Amino acid sequence: MALYSETVMDHFRNPRNVGVIEDADGVGEAGNAVCGDIMKIYLKIEDSTVADVRFETFGCGSAIASSSMATELIKGRHLSEVLTLTNKAVAEALDGLPAHKLHCSVLAEEAIRAAVQDYYDRQKLSE
Repeated sequence: MALYSETVMDHFRNPRNVGVIEDADGVGEAGNAVCGDIMKIYLKIEDSTVADVRFETFGCGSAIASSSMATELIKGRHLSEVLTLTNKAVAEALDGLPAHKLHCSVLAEEAIRAAVQDYYDRQKLSE
């Protein structure tokens, strides 16, 4: 059996939503000191919906694939839905991650939650 699914390899080789949103409404970052992976998520919000999302990730293939898939899963979603995204959902959407790489999906969840919290803080809103 291959270590990585075809979905992981596709999102690693052809990541979606890479880049920066200069006038982002919310920005979140998460990192793992052990492996050195760092994810940064940028959100553009319109009517409490993710109108656009971009990411920058410094890390392994699993981290890049997790970032890419997570952005796909939240694009066009209401913030209340975005906050229900779990690392398990990211890993499942990637058709699985090796156990020693599950922390990458956790980083994606944490970075998204941080970006939404940043948006709420800027807007002086509560969850």
